[in-house]
Amino acid sequence: QVQLVESGGGLVQAGDSLKLSCAASGRTASSYAMGWFRQAPGKEREFLCATIKSGSSTYCSDSAKGRFTISRDNAKNTLYLQMNSLKLEDTAVYYCAKSLYDSQWYFEALDAWGQGTLVTVSS
Repeated sequence: QVQLVESGGGLVQAGDSLKLSCAASGRTASSYAMGWFRQAPGKEREFLCATIKSGSSTYCSDSAKGRFTISRDNAKNTLYLQMNSLKLEDTAVYYCAKSLYDSQWYFEALDAWGQGTLVTVSS
């Protein structure tokens, strides 16, 4: 069973950048597609970005495109989310998730989640 642990959240000001990490345990963690979600207070969980196991292909939602970049370092079993030009509305708990598949991303086929890391953007 793969376990995921997010880190890198914190309190930042609007316009700042922040890079989140998701460390995956288990030697096979790098064999799966992985992605990021977030959940703001009072809102549903929102998909941000995903990448296949090699990291050579990524996909981001419209709300993430242009400001957020997903990447991974399989040697370190770590997934990243670089967030730039942060806005107040980016305040949320950010989660990473693992797919059952190596190169496919289906929301119905996610079998591991981290506990989340809180990002708070202030004015």
